[in-house]
Amino acid sequence: MEKHEYFKTPIWGEQKLEFLKSLNKASNKYIKQSKNREKEYIKKFGDFGTSYHSTTLLKDNNFLDFKKYVGQKSWDFLDSQGFDMSQYQLFFSELWVQEFAKNGGGHHSAHIHWNQHVSGFYFLKCSDKTSYPIFHEPRTGARATKLKMKPIDNIFTGTELVHFKPNPGTLLIFPGYLEHEFSIDLGIDPFRFIHFNIQAIPKEMAKDVL
Repeated sequence: MEKHEYFKTPIWGEQKLEFLKSLNKASNKYIKQSKNREKEYIKKFGDFGTSYHSTTLLKDNNFLDFKKYVGQKSWDFLDSQGFDMSQYQLFFSELWVQEFAKNGGGHHSAHIHWNQHVSGFYFLKCSDKTSYPIFHEPRTGARATKLKMKPIDNIFTGTELVHFKPNPGTLLIFPGYLEHEFSIDLGIDPFRFIHFNIQAIPKEMAKDVL
């Protein structure tokens, strides 16, 4: 029979090395500030399992070129899915950098970011020994009726989880509805990444915001 596939979930990825050096440097102070905020806790309990989370990066001009690039890619991402982007304006709602604990245990449980249209990661420090993102089947009906999968290490239409092993400079863009998590980091190599969320606002509403 002729095969038809609909309701796919896109994930875009590329290597974007030109931002790597400058954004690592710009991120250093934020990670240092986060570690200073946790200093008393770390002194008492150690940093195992900790995720050092920056304050917002949205107003830092060191991230401006990155924001412009990701903003355009996110517009292309939504446009390619058939959305009428002539009616919308994109806004970064969140932009922050994280680094997992030096002694390991850093991770994030499965979650989504509410009311977002595009989410993504830019990996600053990672290796084949560090944590990595895992994406979950987004169709609730498919999850509720899931059958047992074949014991084969391939990705099928029925696969419930997929993961990416990033390199420094890897950029991933995906729909805001896509549930994701980070595997437990072993603390062997440094693991640092930028996370961002973007909203598409109707242009008439955007005028009122501005």
